[in-house]
Amino acid sequence: MASKSSESSSPTAGQPGPEQFLNLQKELLEAYEEASRSWLARVKSEVDLWSKLAQSLTESRSAPEVLQVYQQCVAQRMQMAAEDGRRLSEECQKIMSKVARSSWPGSSGST
Repeated sequence: MASKSSESSSPTAGQPGPEQFLNLQKELLEAYEEASRSWLARVKSEVDLWSKLAQSLTESRSAPEVLQVYQQCVAQRMQMAAEDGRRLSEECQKIMSKVARSSWPGSSGST
């Protein structure tokens, strides 16, 4: 029994060793950091959008102007939401491909 537990903890053919896990962790951390920077920039653009809306509303002189300002803001926000979805999908695919490329046992045939 003791030999089985020591065998299962050591890498065997087709199973990753500690270096491979560390490399995968490093790659995933880099992908997460890149995504984090991207989302922080996205948050800044959201703040800029709402600040611009507030400024434009205070400068508006009539109801039609206010409606136009809101319409432009909503259209831009919808475009940003679509880009958010695309970006999230790309980031998830990038991370999943890194995991799938790793030599984790069962990662190639389980999905």
